[in-house]
Amino acid sequence: MRVIAKFGGTSVADGERVNRAANSIASAVADGHEMSVVVSAMGGTTDRLLKQIQFDASEEDRAEIVSMGERTAVRMLKGALEARGIDSLFLEPGREEWPIITDAYGEVDVPETRRRGEAIMDRMSEGVVPVLTGFLAEDHEGSITTLGRGGSDTTAVMLGNYTDADEVIIVTDVEGVMTGDPNVVEGARNVGEITVDELRNLSFRGAEVIAPSALTYKTGGFDVRVVHHQHADLLTGGTTIEGEFESLVDMQERSLACVTVAGRAIRNQPGVLSALAGTVAEVGVNIQTVSSGLDSVTFYVDADDAPEAETVLHERVIENEVLSSVTVDEGLASIRITGGEIQRQTGAVNRLLAPLVGEHIFVHDIVTSATSVSVFVEWDDREAALRAIQDVL
Repeated sequence: MRVIAKFGGTSVADGERVNRAANSIASAVADGHEMSVVVSAMGGTTDRLLKQIQFDASEEDRAEIVSMGERTAVRMLKGALEARGIDSLFLEPGREEWPIITDAYGEVDVPETRRRGEAIMDRMSEGVVPVLTGFLAEDHEGSITTLGRGGSDTTAVMLGNYTDADEVIIVTDVEGVMTGDPNVVEGARNVGEITVDELRNLSFRGAEVIAPSALTYKTGGFDVRVVHHQHADLLTGGTTIEGEFESLVDMQERSLACVTVAGRAIRNQPGVLSALAGTVAEVGVNIQTVSSGLDSVTFYVDADDAPEAETVLHERVIENEVLSSVTVDEGLASIRITGGEIQRQTGAVNRLLAPLVGEHIFVHDIVTSATSVSVFVEWDDREAALRAIQDVL
């Protein structure tokens, strides 16, 4: 099996942990697996280097300085592997076999990086363990660039993609994905499997398991697994991340209706939203999307279910003095845009909506999540809206 293992900063924070990492790699190699390793800077090194830049450094100089953390870490781990009789080499920007190349815009040059990834595959098939600096890249002029926050994760998953790996293992200081923060909730346990879509949403909302940008490079052809650095066996335990995050634009096939309940400062009334949603669920009506304002909550449901949803919600309005009225607007369509890092792209929503303005299409509502945008338009405008948004993407 071909495996890419990424060791985070806490996993190689000192000599003892470097030895532990080397032992786990050596064990996998002894079992006949082809290995390549991505290493972050030893714990806290990058922050310490950044703190010492107390002058107006250029981006190029800054990248050179902070790269020293990763450069040191790969030499340490390569040395530990050689001490165990494992043929290894360290790779960093500037070396002939370095694979991660960026273009003039700072984006990864996919064709060139993929081509260089083939050379890494050749090395692995020869029994060599390449040890690469995470986070770093090199442009076509030979200058060091970086892959941004979580860049070591990105390096590993990208390398897994471009070397046809069977599995990418992220070795870090957590047991994997947990059901909740064990520092906050009792009884938190490890989640054995999770999908890319689920994890990307969690990652964008604060779950520090794996960088969301890394999962962009995940395909269905290989798994990504997160394990704790204390595990001696890299190939067991942790959480497996399954599937592939796809960029797509799709349209709800059925006509929708929005059922809106108005109330005084409804958002500030504990339990009101739960009670309203629960009432709709009790009669078997599925809520497609929820949109809320300070004085209203809107439930998007199939148009055929709207009368029943309106009826039961009206009963809640009568019972609760905080609520004022319920109304229904039918004949709506939902277009969902999923992909990339929408929430991290300045002006992304504006770019999606701009063509609708040009087509004189009225937008009833916009609902966003960490990884998607849902746009609600008139049912009769749905095809034109879909084409306009597809043209942008």
